[in-house]
Amino acid sequence: MSAQNIKTLLHESIENINDEDFLFAVKQILDRKYLPLDQPKLSKEQIQRIEESKQQIKQGQFLTNEQADKLVEKWLNE
Repeated sequence: MSAQNIKTLLHESIENINDEDFLFAVKQILDRKYLPLDQPKLSKEQIQRIEESKQQIKQGQFLTNEQADKLVEKWLNE
């Protein structure tokens, strides 16, 4: 079984388990093996786009989740 297949099975299993104690134990095991980067490394272009997006949000130029969902639904039906 490939690593990707195992990951897929783990994702599916975790989504179907509601036992918080068990999930916490699994998280502790995973935390010992996986250490996320403190800060992702972004390119100059990515940083610029983030700053532009922040400005757009400040100016009220954004969609609500509901508006975005409707727009995507419209695109999918075209």
